[in-house]
Amino acid sequence: MMDWINYTLFTIAGDKPVLLIDLITSVLGLTCVFLAGRNSKYNFWVGYLYTTALFLMFWNKNLYASLLLQPISLAINILGHWRWTHPKEVERSSEDSAALKVTMLSWMQRFYAVVSVLLIAAVWGWSLDVLFPQDPHPYLDSCLTILILVAQLLSALKKWDCWIAWMLVNVTQIILHLSVGHVFMPIVSALYLINGLVSLFGWMKLYKKKA
Repeated sequence: MMDWINYTLFTIAGDKPVLLIDLITSVLGLTCVFLAGRNSKYNFWVGYLYTTALFLMFWNKNLYASLLLQPISLAINILGHWRWTHPKEVERSSEDSAALKVTMLSWMQRFYAVVSVLLIAAVWGWSLDVLFPQDPHPYLDSCLTILILVAQLLSALKKWDCWIAWMLVNVTQIILHLSVGHVFMPIVSALYLINGLVSLFGWMKLYKKKA
């Protein structure tokens, strides 16, 4: 890959490097979720750049399950961009007729989502362990990847439940990054977690207003 990806900006805790790609990805990601949490359609434009940066970062860190699913992530981002800006008549926000309103999953849909994540992550983790044995944590990596895709899909459909999924993602990310010795990325994941909590309450207000 390109040499600039491995460019070290500074170190943390004496010997833990923070790479340029880490910083770029973190800024784009935080900007994207901040805009989404504030119900801004512009989060999708940032999301396109974020997906590209994630692809490069995962390649650099040998997290292949996450890397291989970035095209799917891009497709979900495009779907979300369309859905947020082209709602059906019954889906329109009470505050903006050109915007999609916030809705919720049913309890049965939530059950199916949880079961699907566990089953797909188990199969994908096993496949990754066979195909890419150099991946240090194939099952945790796979679980995180599937959770991210579910959270993205729920976000694309503007479901309030997406923020619960995102907070699960953030907790899993913290565990994954700490397990491979990262110092900077767990801090970034903690910021995501805080944003997710704030957005959870913010979208609940939108849901009650049918906005």
